[in-house]
Amino acid sequence: MTSHTGLAVILVLGLVQPASAQRTYRIEVPVSVPSIAAQSRALARMGTDLARLGTIGQTIGLTISEAIDGELRVTAPRGWDDQDPADSTYRAARAALNRSNYTQAAYLFRQVYERHPKSSYAADAYYYEAFALYRQGKTDGLRRALEVLDEQERLHRKAGTRDDAIELAARIDAELARRGDEASSARVRRTAESATEAVVETAAELAEDAVRAGEAVARGVGRGIARGVAQARRERCRDDDDDEKAAALDALISMDGDRALPLLKKVLARRDAGSVCLRRKAVFLISQHRGEESETLLLTAARNDPDQEVRENAIFWLGQSGGEFAVAALDSILQSADDDAIREKAIFSLSQHSSSRANQALRDFALKSSAPVSLRENAIFWLGQSNRAENADFLRSIYKSTKERSLKDKIIFSLAQGGRAQSGKWLIEIVTDGSEDTETRKSALFWLGQSGSSIAELFTLYDRLTDQELREQMIFVYSQRRERAAVDKLIEIAKSDKDRELRKKALFWLSQSKDPRVAELLEEILSKP
Repeated sequence: MTSHTGLAVILVLGLVQPASAQRTYRIEVPVSVPSIAAQSRALARMGTDLARLGTIGQTIGLTISEAIDGELRVTAPRGWDDQDPADSTYRAARAALNRSNYTQAAYLFRQVYERHPKSSYAADAYYYEAFALYRQGKTDGLRRALEVLDEQERLHRKAGTRDDAIELAARIDAELARRGDEASSARVRRTAESATEAVVETAAELAEDAVRAGEAVARGVGRGIARGVAQARRERCRDDDDDEKAAALDALISMDGDRALPLLKKVLARRDAGSVCLRRKAVFLISQHRGEESETLLLTAARNDPDQEVRENAIFWLGQSGGEFAVAALDSILQSADDDAIREKAIFSLSQHSSSRANQALRDFALKSSAPVSLRENAIFWLGQSNRAENADFLRSIYKSTKERSLKDKIIFSLAQGGRAQSGKWLIEIVTDGSEDTETRKSALFWLGQSGSSIAELFTLYDRLTDQELREQMIFVYSQRRERAAVDKLIEIAKSDKDRELRKKALFWLSQSKDPRVAELLEEILSKP
């Protein structure tokens, strides 16, 4: 047998689950152990599934990032001209703003432009005063902030903070509208309605602009610039005009959802490149208004929007809506869509729905032999994560009739993660079933050890196994347990197992332990004549 240096690869994986079901895997893999290939395959399978669990956070993060009503954070830049007469006042205003002393900050920024209108700090001081007033949150202060931003627009249209000022004004109008301010409500409605107008540059205009910009270079470069400009405008989602319109739509849906939905429908109907980002935000806003009309709009976007992100976000929010209509829609997408990424999102959304119909849709898809195996694996994975008894029963019932090895592995993994006692007994049946191939039995044994089965059950299992590969796997499983008794069992094997190779394997894994009894065992072995 190859000698070992004790070098190990340590992999720590935290399983993303509710706190009540969290587990942490600590897997120490010897560099030159003969069974390293088998362990690597197990780790690869586990890594894939843990990554899939991570899509919960990833999907939610992606969709929530489109929400436009998050907290606005502003930091004024450091003072840059100590010869400027307003420099000391600006620095004091900035310090107050950074300490969240908004009353003092608003006063001092106003002093900057009132006392020193020609200062290099004056143009942006309007914006920072307005922001400080906004953060105070008082209705009179919000109105004053709008007046300050209007002054900046009139006197300093080229101020570096003008784009930020447009977004801030939209937020202030939205907040005042929620508080019943008629003027702000009217502006919100006008802005929301303007969001439905497809006023954008055409592709031809973009190309013309780019060619003019590139007159000094070859025509081909100009065309390339045009394509780049168009692509950048399609992908950029921080357009200030879109932010203002989205903020207005958000305020309107809070005030009058029934009135906002037709406007959002018009937004989703747009197909110009400049509307992509607004459509992404519209999907989120629609999801905040419950009802069949909202679900219908989300379904339409999921099926027909040319933007992949819009379709995926619409599918996600359909799964969060809770209605039976949404379940039927997601099932329809799962059955008919020709984009596997979209179908994978539909599987995830169905898994988040609590209805029996959603679970049945996933079970039916898992059995669909014409569907891609990777998607069927995904459905099996999420069925196992649901922690529903009927899903566990279903997975156990289809195991024997399943032909694809990867699907069988997925069933084993998913049931092991369920934490049910019945699943533990079922895994033991797989491990001890001589008709199963060795790799499948080893996989079941690995996940049995990770599933929380009692150490006593695992000890009994070692004595029942006769296959050397399985016994080696059993030793590895013991090495991953944190109980003191697991070390006791490894010491017992290292001392008295009849198979010399298994004794050496136990010694190797013991060498990775910090238990003081291991050092005593090694000294005992080394002291033998």
